Amino acid sequence: MSSQFPVARPRRLRRTPALRRLATETRLHPSNLIQPLFLREGIDQPREISSMPGVYQHTRESLRKAAAEAVSAGVGGLLLFGIPVEKDPLGLGATDPDGILQVALRDVVDEVGDATVVIGDVNLDEYTDHGHTGVLGPDGDVDNDASIERLADMAVVQAEAGAHVIAPSAMMDGQVGRIRAKLDAAGFPHVPIMGYSAKYASAFYGPFRDAVESSLKGNRRAYQQVPGNIRESLREVDLDLAEGADFVMVKPAGAYLDIVRLVAEHVDVPVAAYQVSGEYSMIEAAAAKGWLDRDLVVLESLNSIRRAGASIIISYWATEFATRLER
Repeated sequence: MSSQFPVARPRRLRRTPALRRLATETRLHPSNLIQPLFLREGIDQPREISSMPGVYQHTRESLRKAAAEAVSAGVGGLLLFGIPVEKDPLGLGATDPDGILQVALRDVVDEVGDATVVIGDVNLDEYTDHGHTGVLGPDGDVDNDASIERLADMAVVQAEAGAHVIAPSAMMDGQVGRIRAKLDAAGFPHVPIMGYSAKYASAFYGPFRDAVESSLKGNRRAYQQVPGNIRESLREVDLDLAEGADFVMVKPAGAYLDIVRLVAEHVDVPVAAYQVSGEYSMIEAAAAKGWLDRDLVVLESLNSIRRAGASIIISYWATEFATRLER
């Protein structure tokens, strides 16, 4: 049954800040947010990423400080990336117990304990001299089955370093199942897996490759998803869940809100969405020009992702904007 004007006046519930607050359908809480952090080997001062103003490659000391600030702001988690000095075809630093990401995990867990969720990124791209997320076969293509063995070994050393959650982002077929099997065999059946299940071959990743000093030549279209595809996302999600994923993710977020909604309606596990580097840099660049209100646009973008159905949002603004949300 519907009423019409003048009986129906939706503006009644928008008249004051208190009424708008009372009638809000979607709320964003600091615990919904995850802050990505980068530890760079071989630097003695934090280094700002030129294409991501306000985001830094950290030293061990500044990483600890950033982690503590994030916890103080109430963020739900920290997603850690390591940037090594040396790279090689197999990405050996990724599975070195003393590799840069394992150092980051130990330092951050030592700093914040269980006050937030510490997540390790499982991907070889920062560690390989060719920049791909797996290892290459004799034909120069990424060898899927050899890669998932390396990724699973990487997950185990991260768990040994204290990671609370493992997040495989390489988009190799079978990666979640192989990681789950190796984690369980190594004595880590309690460590959850956050699957980068619907990860698209997106141009929005550009600034991130500056952040991790990627060596990639070419592209990743042979293993990341086709941007025009929808049903493929549900297939990838179902496969990851069948292999043992505890969370699923859509990446990027802003240009794929339809996929976030589709996945959120399809599954009964938490859904994450990654507000990627290009989304961050576009807003920061436009704000620097005075073309938009930075703070309002950031909050609107975060709320749109939450409204689409993501219960977890990975964002480079997580720490800053967590302090501005209602607890």
